Amino acid sequence: MILLMSENRMKIGFIGLGIMGKPMAERLIKGGHTLFLHSRSGVPEELLEQGGKACSSPREVAQNADIIITMLPDTQDVKRVLFGENGVVQGLRLGLGLESSGGSSTGKIVMDMSSISPIETREFAADINKLGCDYVDAPVSGGDIGARDATLTVMVGAAEPVFEKVKPVLELMGKTVTLIGANGAGQVCKIANQIIAALTIEAVGEGLLFASKAGADPSKVRQALMGGFASSRVLEVHGERMIKRAFEPGFRIELHQKDLGLALSNARALGISLPNTATVQELFSACIAHGGAKWDSAAMVKMLEKLANHEIRDSAGESDKLGSLK
Repeated sequence: MILLMSENRMKIGFIGLGIMGKPMAERLIKGGHTLFLHSRSGVPEELLEQGGKACSSPREVAQNADIIITMLPDTQDVKRVLFGENGVVQGLRLGLGLESSGGSSTGKIVMDMSSISPIETREFAADINKLGCDYVDAPVSGGDIGARDATLTVMVGAAEPVFEKVKPVLELMGKTVTLIGANGAGQVCKIANQIIAALTIEAVGEGLLFASKAGADPSKVRQALMGGFASSRVLEVHGERMIKRAFEPGFRIELHQKDLGLALSNARALGISLPNTATVQELFSACIAHGGAKWDSAAMVKMLEKLANHEIRDSAGESDKLGSLK
């Protein structure tokens, strides 16, 4: 078994360099590691200038790296990158001289940091394990701000010895790194996080909408609530976005809707009801129907505003803008 953590400088692959992936990869480069990079939209020039190495495919990334990280939008994206044409699995086999039907223990680690299905995560892990490689699911919370500031919360599903190997890498990207359990447990935790986050965004939207309609300054209401029991990271960040009408993502509504879809489908499989999750999912669907798939999830408040026929006013006391909502 390769002792990946025995050296400070490691060869790390990173696939998916979007709003979240780009700053996460940058943190790893700044941490002194060699990064092999691939993204469907191309590798950002800034990462190349900092020493990152562009790869033409996930296969090339896997051939060169000891840890291969994926940060992708959805379950099917991860499946395609891992097992599709020129995928990670092909690179693992070619790089290690393995036969297509299997191989011996290699010490390479595939670590998915996307938010995807726990059930399929366990299936992916089993297939990667058959190649003699380890698998980690390590979804994150904290959004683009957390990615830029390396303050992400990382929820890990892995065998404990594997977790200890990747923990120093994860700590370069996150402030809180927790082993939840075996493969799939990280994704279960992330779904729970997304339920709580979505319902809290909706609650903050309702509270600020109520305050604004009643004639109070929502900025001052938010400031007051930040010192009380209603204080939360969602009130801090998303509440400010609602007041300032700053709905550039962030975390896109289409992705949060996808996560709640995972929550509801898994809830059905478990035989439990998540009624408020279902309601918030409908608000996300309404946003998408109004062209808001790529709005930040804080823009859920726009649908609450339409229902109330009132838009949250900023501290300058501007007139109602409902007719100009986009």
